[in-house]
Amino acid sequence: MTKHLHIKTFGCQMNERDSEIMEQLLAQCGYVPAAEAAEADLIILNTCSIRAKAEQKFFSLLGSLRQEKRRRPGLRIAVAGCVAQQEGERIFERMPHVDIVIGTQQIWRLPDMLQRLERKESRREIACGLDKHFVIPPFQKLLRKADAPQSCRKFVTIMQGCDNWCAYCVVPSTRGREISRLVADILEEAALLVSQGVQEITLLGQNVNSYGTTNPVAERPVSFAELLRMTAAVPGLRRLRFTTSNPQDLSIELMQCFRDLPNLCPHFHLPVQAGSNAVLRRMHRKYTRELYLDKVAELRSFCPNIALSTDVIVGFPGETEEDFEQTMSLLETVRFHGSFSFKYSDRPGTRSADFPDKVDEQVKSQRLERFQARQDEISLERNQEFLGKSVEVMVEGRSESGVQGRTGSNHIVHFTGPDALQPGDIIMVT
Repeated sequence: MTKHLHIKTFGCQMNERDSEIMEQLLAQCGYVPAAEAAEADLIILNTCSIRAKAEQKFFSLLGSLRQEKRRRPGLRIAVAGCVAQQEGERIFERMPHVDIVIGTQQIWRLPDMLQRLERKESRREIACGLDKHFVIPPFQKLLRKADAPQSCRKFVTIMQGCDNWCAYCVVPSTRGREISRLVADILEEAALLVSQGVQEITLLGQNVNSYGTTNPVAERPVSFAELLRMTAAVPGLRRLRFTTSNPQDLSIELMQCFRDLPNLCPHFHLPVQAGSNAVLRRMHRKYTRELYLDKVAELRSFCPNIALSTDVIVGFPGETEEDFEQTMSLLETVRFHGSFSFKYSDRPGTRSADFPDKVDEQVKSQRLERFQARQDEISLERNQEFLGKSVEVMVEGRSESGVQGRTGSNHIVHFTGPDALQPGDIIMVT
């Protein structure tokens, strides 16, 4: 019997890919996607706890589903992702209408958990264990021809977890220790996606630069740069991207890939978090401002036109006005094409939650507003550098103004074009 599934994803690209995996797993059990939660037999909220705002949005939505559960007692509600991993049984106590809580390493067990509920073998199901010996299961076989991707762009997970223990970050406690996926599984999935019409693949991990360093992934050690070269060689792959990188592990070998691989897009997301060495030390980021700027200069020597984006946290505990000015001056020096910037918020279980010298909320807001205003000005100036140039654009779909596509530098482009253009087509646009 066909059942309907609705997944709401919060947070990062890793969560987006996990939601796809859950959808593929449940397709084997007869579930098909539902556009609206009101049409679904199973609602999954795939959560993020990196920042307080994402967690608050999740709990607000979960609370609103209480009425839907009362209206339809047969509805199943599952909580997955980082908040599930972080809160565990407490979610049932706070939200008794939830049926399943499933952690980040346990999503593969979702079909079995649902079957136990259907057979009334249990009233609720929970699986939130983290195992340092966890092996990422091969899931490329879920991608049957009948389930061919509808998008020309797809994510491929290459690793999960993190060993860096930055003072503000929940990832080691919500996604576990760093675990790399087998090379053969990654390449097989990439080749299968390309055979189904995918033109662009993004390799995903919390810190892709350290791929392969914590567990064996092949008969011999394989660096991320080597994996990148192997993936770029998959026949028919038009574009390749990756995210996210830690500056401390950025190697010359990886930088050279931007020079050597024609299908590696000239866009690099390199989180800096702060421009002050004092703040970076408190954050337990294992690089300095000077090292970051040296890496950027080296990167640009191999790929002068590379578009750089970053992450920035303002108002970290103890951040002085002088520290913040250092972040502003780094912005002026690098001139990022774009950035994701946030006010610092305490996260459960992190070291910085117990740090003294918290920055006043109003001060944090003022600093964030100032940073974002200047970033917007620089982004506009960066965009204006493209005026009059012909750029390669991959079509993604239709928009109100005609066709929407994306450049290799990750800029969205709206343009007019013939009706025959399809997602995945690559054309030159002035």
